Amino acid sequence: MPTPVEIAALRTLALVGPATAGKTSLVEALLWKAGALGTPGSVERGTTVSDHDPLEKKAQRSLNASLVHFTHAGTHVHVIDTPGSPDFLGQSLPALEAVETAAVVINASTGVEPMAVRMMQWAAQRERDRIIIVNRIDAQGVNLEALVGQIQAAFGKECLPVNLPAERGTRVVDCFYNLTQNGAAPDFSSVEQAHRALVEQVVEVDAAFVERYLNDGDVDPQELHAPLEQALREGHLIPICFVSARTGAGVPELLDVIAKLLPDPTEANPPAFLQGEGAEAKPLKALPDPKLHVLAHVFKVTQDPYVGKMGVLRVHQGTLTRDSQLYVGDARRPFKVGHLFTLQGKEFKEVPRAFPGDLCAIAKVEELHFDAVLHDAAEDDHIHLKPLEFPVPVHGLAIEPKRRGDEQRLHDILQKLVSEDPCLRLEHVAATNESVVYGLGDLHLRTLLERLTEVHNCQVNTRPPRIAYRETITAPAEGHHRHKKQTGGAGQFGEVFLRVEPLPRGSGFEFVDHVKGGAIPYNFMPAVEKGVRQALEAGVVAGYPVVDLKVVVYDGKHHSVDSKEIAFITAGRKALVAAVQAARPSVLEPFVNVEIAAPEQNIGDITGDLASRRGQVSGTAASTGGLAVLATAPLSELASYQSRLNALTGGQGRYTLAFSHYEPVPPTVQAQLASQYRIKDEA
Repeated sequence: MPTPVEIAALRTLALVGPATAGKTSLVEALLWKAGALGTPGSVERGTTVSDHDPLEKKAQRSLNASLVHFTHAGTHVHVIDTPGSPDFLGQSLPALEAVETAAVVINASTGVEPMAVRMMQWAAQRERDRIIIVNRIDAQGVNLEALVGQIQAAFGKECLPVNLPAERGTRVVDCFYNLTQNGAAPDFSSVEQAHRALVEQVVEVDAAFVERYLNDGDVDPQELHAPLEQALREGHLIPICFVSARTGAGVPELLDVIAKLLPDPTEANPPAFLQGEGAEAKPLKALPDPKLHVLAHVFKVTQDPYVGKMGVLRVHQGTLTRDSQLYVGDARRPFKVGHLFTLQGKEFKEVPRAFPGDLCAIAKVEELHFDAVLHDAAEDDHIHLKPLEFPVPVHGLAIEPKRRGDEQRLHDILQKLVSEDPCLRLEHVAATNESVVYGLGDLHLRTLLERLTEVHNCQVNTRPPRIAYRETITAPAEGHHRHKKQTGGAGQFGEVFLRVEPLPRGSGFEFVDHVKGGAIPYNFMPAVEKGVRQALEAGVVAGYPVVDLKVVVYDGKHHSVDSKEIAFITAGRKALVAAVQAARPSVLEPFVNVEIAAPEQNIGDITGDLASRRGQVSGTAASTGGLAVLATAPLSELASYQSRLNALTGGQGRYTLAFSHYEPVPPTVQAQLASQYRIKDEA
């Protein structure tokens, strides 16, 4: 770990981008070339440092953000390896909050993929420095010159190579510092041309250097450090590096780029801290000074089986030590840091302190939670980071334990898993009496289920969530029932006359007693209402709750000996059923507001598909990387909609849902639901 005077020798970067880019293999190559590993591991063999989770080894893909560190040329480097699937954005997006630089890794064979585009956009929104790493440059048939053109078309002309592949991708030549390459010619372009483009791009941010460049024809790159860092901060330069994690080509040059070009904690844009709440919140600048009071941000929470709950954090200001007294957000009680760790994959190493720019972990503190700000001064209790805009989890799965009595255990495990992933949501749906877990896609939920069964040994049953249909009436009607039962001795007797009237949508239920002359004694009226409510909850047409109606009890009969509560409960329930059946009942379905973000060229296909699903498009709005379609649609028509959206947009579309209102289902759907209810009832 660095001393305070070595904060300038700290680098932090997150490897982000698509799952096919080879980020985990690149981490192994970096660790190996930096001397932190004797032999690089393999994703296929499950021996990599960062993919240490058993489920990651089984799936041969990253499922969690993982931390590693190494030292190169006197520079201490923290690297976060992130998952590439859009289903695990809850792991990759928070990594951007912990680093100065977002390193977007691109597979040379597949080119610029949607996940690379999205991560570049998110990194720009959070004002991270950005660098593009082209991996697998030794793959057969790749056209790296065309790929550079594709990158510039996608992200701008500010994307410029700082090195170039040579000898068919078996080595890489530097284009910024070392213009003498021992005769090695790059596979495309030239060192001189790439160097000139870089220098011209950098000097543009400083008028004095522009003048020198125009007068002298070049500027010593060693003098360009300050304008280079400014160009990176402003997004005026996005360096492109070429590597092959498989062969190691370009990895030493990438290590040099990290050490020489990328920013230290004092050179990058400051984190987006806010002080205060809501509209009154004001920007706060955290200074990477080890002598100031502590500000640290928890960007990852894990439940480790050996050390318990662990918060992984970035120190932005001050110095953390093992005996620090810290507050979590606006909590009034401090906790004492008992153990402070630095992470190398699954390995924990205890350290005495952490300085601004360091990534470390605190264990066994139950109050820690994702996005928490830790501080050691009471006046800092209203400081927080500008919230990340996560995709809304809308992929739902109803879940219950296979074994009766495991409900609480399942709930506790799910709460822990949800606390680790801000894109998982657990909800108890009262309308259907289901526990539903929501995620970002099929893979997200499938991984959750594997973790439940294989890691926590909790067997569960799952099914698609039930649609919370409702029933209502569309006309007034009357109902009557006489309940008479004689079984020897005292019998049961109760008779109820009532009428039902429709109420406006969303009004609920209204019960009115209009009985005159004691036809139903007042002490039995609660029993009548109980019977009515039972019928409303059970449903009449299709087995769904009946809503938005007024029930008026206006007459009845009783018997001085045989009338009992149970008799009037039964009479009230059956009279209500008879009235609803005569009141032109209708089944209602929930409609949702849906917002679909997608590339502009796919909007026509999306609106046409929504129309086929009984959706109504209300308009479009600007969205990052394209347009957003605004519409309302039946919730039942959007089951597994992400799969369809992926097919329409090549995996680039995402959507969010929010409840809007209830509308009657089409007659064919009502007939189908009623038929299914009768079959179930008869069974």
